[in-house]
Amino acid sequence: MESVPSTTPVTAAAAERAHLHELLRQHRFAEALADAQALLARSPGQRDALLATAIAQRFLGQIPAAFETLATLERHHSGFSRLYEERGRCHVALRQAGPAIEAFLTAVHLNHALPGAWRMLEGLYRMQGDAKEAATAAGQVATLRALPQEIVVATGLFMDGELEAAETLIRAYLVKNGDHIEAMRLLARIGMAHKVYFDAQVLLAAVLEREPGYRSAREEHAFVLIELHRYQEARRELEQLMRDEPANPALKTLYASTCIGLGEHERAVGLYRELLRGTAADADAHLSIGHALKTLGQTETAIDSYRRAAACRADFGDAYWSLANLKTYRFTQEELTGMRAAVAAPSTALIDRYHLCFALGKAYEDQGDIANSFHHYRLGNELKRPECRYQPELIEGNTRQQIKICSAEFFAGRAGWGHPSPDPIFIIGLPRAGSTLLEQILASHSQVEGTQELPNVQQIVGRLRGFGPEGDEPRYPRILTTLTAEDFAKLGEEYLAGTRVYRTDKPFFIDKMPNNFRHVGLIHLMLPRARIIDARREPMACCFSNFKQLFANGQEFTYSIEEIARYYRTYLELMRHWDRVLPGRVLRVYHEDVVEDLEGSVRRLLDFCELDFEPQCIAFHENRRSVRTASSEQVRQAIYREGLEQWRNFAPWLEPLQNALGDALRSYREDGQQHETGPQRSVSVR
Repeated sequence: MESVPSTTPVTAAAAERAHLHELLRQHRFAEALADAQALLARSPGQRDALLATAIAQRFLGQIPAAFETLATLERHHSGFSRLYEERGRCHVALRQAGPAIEAFLTAVHLNHALPGAWRMLEGLYRMQGDAKEAATAAGQVATLRALPQEIVVATGLFMDGELEAAETLIRAYLVKNGDHIEAMRLLARIGMAHKVYFDAQVLLAAVLEREPGYRSAREEHAFVLIELHRYQEARRELEQLMRDEPANPALKTLYASTCIGLGEHERAVGLYRELLRGTAADADAHLSIGHALKTLGQTETAIDSYRRAAACRADFGDAYWSLANLKTYRFTQEELTGMRAAVAAPSTALIDRYHLCFALGKAYEDQGDIANSFHHYRLGNELKRPECRYQPELIEGNTRQQIKICSAEFFAGRAGWGHPSPDPIFIIGLPRAGSTLLEQILASHSQVEGTQELPNVQQIVGRLRGFGPEGDEPRYPRILTTLTAEDFAKLGEEYLAGTRVYRTDKPFFIDKMPNNFRHVGLIHLMLPRARIIDARREPMACCFSNFKQLFANGQEFTYSIEEIARYYRTYLELMRHWDRVLPGRVLRVYHEDVVEDLEGSVRRLLDFCELDFEPQCIAFHENRRSVRTASSEQVRQAIYREGLEQWRNFAPWLEPLQNALGDALRSYREDGQQHETGPQRSVSVR
């Protein structure tokens, strides 16, 4: 899998774990206990040392001490399946069948790949005369016994969160033994855990090709397709599954996600409300309803849904962040107290904690408590960043390749290639740079369809990039040199066909995926008559706005001041290149100019798109269309200047950002101005 780490070197922790395991295997329990306790003295709470301690204590007859060790292990690692398995064995040693069954059931609920726990359950149920449950446990034992040992072990590691160890083992198995359905599915699940969805999709498609009736794999495939924004394909998978289980709540939830992705927000709200009929305390359903209502512009009812979600679970960070992310919501004192308590609570999960931190950052900013606000924004970013797999070196290396390959001569030799449709209007740039405002202005025109951040260019790039690490000379963009005029025309047709589902009968439509700035060359080659608009914002304002924004997906460069600045500079470097080799191809629109001169900016935009002026484009805030980005509530208001300088309130803490941006603080305006000659009039889009 391309972005999932392959085999990793043996770490000190892995070596220590292997050493303890070997001592236990050889029944050298006293030595294992001594070494485990020595490790705990250096690293209190270390999971595997605590487990080894408990196992050694049990074999040495120190059962009460083992229970105490397991209680400590549970405080530190409550989701670790093997602690409950070991607790069950301690109860068996004391001939306590009831508590043993309860412990083993907890273990297999967390991790079904525990053959020893299932065997113990089978024996305990038989002792109690419960033939039905004994048969169920025996069936699980047989299922695991039928699988290769490597797959069982790797699955157990995966279920206990040891993704790298599981991947190393399962990759080695596949290399040695070739394709195996369960091994391929497990590798796909590891990819899903790492959010490497493209690779996971390929693996799951291969599984389903070999085993079309594998329902769990098909459900996972539908989930991955949704994450890849391939909503129509996901819907087909789900409709196939729901023929047999029309009321399955998990399938219905995924189906509602396809409705959201395809713009069917009212239908999605209906499905979520159906899910609430069984229980009104479904926090996720209330949250999803809130998101759909927000997109539809029904702010007050969205707020009510978010509050219901928070009421279902006091530490539900996403509910509070969703309120903050409206940008117009102001928290009550009671809500602030609850948020602070949830952040301080040891039981609050990491994902909830960083959502709460970002929400508190916004709340304190609204109150004018800037020091406390920045503290929480910084803490939220510090908590979120370790989850991200962003590597700035890959982006910068790929940028160098784009500049090397996509030269002026390269484009001159391919003039006139691609699909002739003038329909798309691409708005590119960085997140939080004003692209939603430009989209709202253009979508207010009678000839222009506002859609959303469409994934179609990214999907084409993903296929062109293929598998394997990027390395010094990645397959994309190098592959562009091998494609013919017919190939680019087909890619343009593929893009238009894939985006048709988001359109009505208007002649033009907007694709507002900001990251498409990386693919201007590809867009030009496959859709030479498409319009491309670069939404640009002053670097301090843009970068800090990204730093205080928690994105639902992607944009993983935004959780570090240094990485945000590097990304902004890389963006300028690549846009400077496009200006140089495709002069006049991209219209640059500065957010500050739109705010200062709305009508002039609107006329400039419409002129570039060869559209007649329509006054409703200036009254864009009256447009009630669905808006899916973080700026949804802001673009439903008349334009305002306050946001331009908000970052200055945080200036005492932003010196590292200024230093990291360097000359970008000036060159963001200078770059491209000498190349900007206005729209190319050699082809008509009317």
